[in-house]
Order: sequence, then C-alpha cells, then structure tokens
Amino acid sequence: MKLSEHELHAYVDGQLDAEGRRAVEAALAQAPEEAARVAAYRDQNAALHSVYDAVLEETVPARLRHPTARQSAVRVAVLAAWLLTGAALGWFAHALLLESPHAVGSFSRQAAIAHAVYSPEVRHPVEVGAAEQEHLVNWLSKRLGTKLKAPVLTAEGYELVGGRLLPGEQGAVAQFMYQDSKGKRLTLYVSRLAGKQRDTAFRFSQEEKVSVFYWIDGALGYALSGELPKHELLGVATTVYKQLNP
Repeated sequence: MKLSEHELHAYVDGQLDAEGRRAVEAALAQAPEEAARVAAYRDQNAALHSVYDAVLEETVPARLRHPTARQSAVRVAVLAAWLLTGAALGWFAHALLLESPHAVGSFSRQAAIAHAVYSPEVRHPVEVGAAEQEHLVNWLSKRLGTKLKAPVLTAEGYELVGGRLLPGEQGAVAQFMYQDSKGKRLTLYVSRLAGKQRDTAFRFSQEEKVSVFYWIDGALGYALSGELPKHELLGVATTVYKQLNP
C-alpha cells in the first residue's frame, strides 16, 4: 500500500479513525522510509509545540475580544498573513524530507562527539580563530570542495570563536564554534554526504548532555550542537538555516 502525503499528515495529526490508523500503521511497518518521514513530521510538531504552546495559553486582550471595525479589518489582514505563512511553512516542511535515517543519525552522533571533545577546550578549542575568519572559511571551503559560510549569531548572543578541520566517514568535515558571554558554546558541524540526497526536515537527537538539531541541504549535512534546551537550540538552528539559505 503506497501512502499519500495527505494520509501521512492525517496520521501524524491524529485525524484518522481507528480503521484508518491501523491501515497506515500496517503500511508503515513495511516501509521504513515512510516511517522515518512520519518520525520527522512528529519531531517538527513537537519542536513547534515546545516553542509556541505558551502563546496559545495567553489571555486574549479585551481590545481583541471586542474589536472596532478598523481593528476587525486589521485582524483579517493579519489572519491572511498567518495563513500565507502557514502555507509557506507547510511547503518548507514538505520539501525537507528524510533520505536515509540511519546515515543521518550516525552523522548527528559524530557531530555530538566532536562537540563534546572540543567545546570544553580552554587553550585550543579551534585551529583557526575568528580573527582570521576569511582565511578559515576559504580553507575549509577548499577542503570540503564547496563554498561554506560561517553564520552570524550575534543576535542570538553568540560570537564566532573560530573553526577546525575534522576527519569524517565521507571525507573532510568543518566545525565552526561559537560562544556566548557566559562561556557556553555551540558548534556547527558541516560534512559532505555521498550519494544523491534530498533535503531533510530538522531532526533532533540527544547524546547524553549534548542536544543536536541536524538537517541535509543538497550534498551537505549540517548539525548544530550544544548543551541547550531543545527549544533554544531550535531557535538558533532556524537562524543558521535562514542564513545559509537566504
């Protein structure tokens, strides 16, 4: 049984009756790639709920409960904008589909290990410091065979410390390190991935104390790691993704 996108989303959102759920679950048991996509959709839902559920519980201001005619018009315009944004986010999620859960899961563990090894370093956390950022980016770009960027995370409270070259299962890997005013560090791990890849949704993994959001964009895999709550790391990961895909 070939499952449609509509069926997958209806299953994840709990919109199917008991018979429909059983049918989808039976099909997923025979289709590991589809099951991985369902897991990715659920991770997205959980991440969005963790960030925005608190807003849903806020008390609606009196001016919105009893709006004037002008306020009603504004609300209609805002609602239309939210609908368009929702459609765009839906397409974004649809476009970011998981290709190989096992390979990407291994990639996230490698990123977490690299973070755990280098982020505690005091004297030698990076090979090339932020003072030589242009040289660092050009060097790592040459070694990976593609143009890289070091995202700017100043608005999130993090400054670039520098970066280093690491070995990976499929060749050279770049690691950029960031630090906030309290000394807390994040690392962005970038690797080329062999074979034909499709874009993936943000996926989350936890390796002991290290949280990781990771995704694929074309031939490159990205993983943002840090000892942060999931919703905080998601916010930074979203900023990184937007800067890499303007």
